[in-house]
Amino acid sequence: MGQNDKIQLFEDKRIRTAWDEEKEEWFFSIVDVIAVLTDQPNQRGASNYWAKLKQRLKEEGADQLLTNCQQLKLKSSKDGKRYLTDVADTEQLLRIIQSIPSPKAEPFKMWLAQVGRERIEETIDPELTIERALETYVLKGYSREWINQRLQAIQVRKELTDEWDARGVQQGIEYAILTDEISRAWSGMTTRQYKRLKGLKKENLRDNMTTLELVLNMLAEATTTEISKQKEPETFAENVEIARAGGKVAGDARKAVETQTGVPVITSQNAAQLNQVVTDMIEGVASEGIDKPDADE
Repeated sequence: MGQNDKIQLFEDKRIRTAWDEEKEEWFFSIVDVIAVLTDQPNQRGASNYWAKLKQRLKEEGADQLLTNCQQLKLKSSKDGKRYLTDVADTEQLLRIIQSIPSPKAEPFKMWLAQVGRERIEETIDPELTIERALETYVLKGYSREWINQRLQAIQVRKELTDEWDARGVQQGIEYAILTDEISRAWSGMTTRQYKRLKGLKKENLRDNMTTLELVLNMLAEATTTEISKQKEPETFAENVEIARAGGKVAGDARKAVETQTGVPVITSQNAAQLNQVVTDMIEGVASEGIDKPDADE
């Protein structure tokens, strides 16, 4: 595991975490979370609580949950040394929180119930998925133009994965390999390298692209889909070549844009930084409108 330790704070209480770069997953110290949610006075109290909770979970039949939880060496606040500590990923942690009878755990349980209800509703009416995605992007501060492009990108990606399914490409590792081939061909980077450039971890790469980056990525994927439909590849190696060809079309377009503009298309800025740029521009214009006297004055 390419472990990257970090301290997260919850109600001013420290929670040790580790980032697994290979799995692109955060892992959380279970005893630290329990200490916060149950107001344990010290680490020993949290450890004892977790030991009893594990026994109760086992009796409830949650053997798979406990088996899948792993241990990582995390730094102790007492002596600074690293000790094996029980950790859980996000899904495992939320399951554990469901079994903690504590007022502080109640908001998490209510949120999980709400999410479950929404997923059931989306299964019945898939259009709700698009509507909620739109609402989420608006709340995050994206522009209407960017949101329209992003929703179109989702459709383009779906058409590509449908084509891969039709050609026998397996979800998971084969999807990832082909996606990397497309990305490398148009941007010069794999998906992981691209995310690293933008300082991303768990975040979605496309959600952190500029409009131009997003359009070129769509061009790469749409072109790959069309080439695949025409050539009807029968082997994974053929799918790889088609992914490279589709990505190259967008790569050539990127180089043409850069030649004309004189600036690189690929940017290290992520969504938070890009939104801040827009915010600063709006505030700047607003302040100019306030501070600048009218011609009649």
